[in-house]
Amino acid sequence: MKRIVILLVSLAFIVSGCSVHGISNNSISKNIKTILSDNNKIYNVNFDGYKYYVPRGLKFINKKESNSLLQDRYGNKYYFYVDVISYYHKVKNTYKKNDDAYYSKKLNYNNKTGYIEINEVEGKYFIECVFNYSKVEVYVSKKHLVEAVNNICYLVKSVKYNDKVLDSLVGENELSYKEEKFNIFNSKSNSSDFLDYVKEYDNDKKKSSDEETFDINED
Repeated sequence: MKRIVILLVSLAFIVSGCSVHGISNNSISKNIKTILSDNNKIYNVNFDGYKYYVPRGLKFINKKESNSLLQDRYGNKYYFYVDVISYYHKVKNTYKKNDDAYYSKKLNYNNKTGYIEINEVEGKYFIECVFNYSKVEVYVSKKHLVEAVNNICYLVKSVKYNDKVLDSLVGENELSYKEEKFNIFNSKSNSSDFLDYVKEYDNDKKKSSDEETFDINED
């Protein structure tokens, strides 16, 4: 009987899509803390050197090396980057709170650090989040803001690195390994062309109807 109960609970957890209890419909701060402090470990995609969990409602549009493009049910695009180089070298979090931002917070949960910064741009909101050596950027309307932050938190908190594989991919071939030329802990809002950069998201979103989604399940 105990085995049946345990099995039913396990199945309920899987079907629920790894939902975390206590998620708010209107509090960004509460949801960030609730999701990032949760220590549940579940993954549904695997790549060379790392794996992570893609929450329900997000689907892949494209994947190239450590860069992924995902889309939610509203058509918002999430640019997701896993920085294996920074993880390998254990680069320190240099982010400083931006008092001019709509929302800015330095993150530290379960021995993983990062930041989240949200800036209002022409009536919409540009979200940047770095956590656990991965980064997500998305540009959304206010009504999608809370859900977008939730999706981001589920993504970045779930990244699990395979040190043995990364030692082979990065450690032994570091000079030839393609490294991105930017600091993952630098916010885009510090750039002089920030507004032009954000406008690209609207242009890319208009092209989304011409792109096909696909499933990824690599070993």
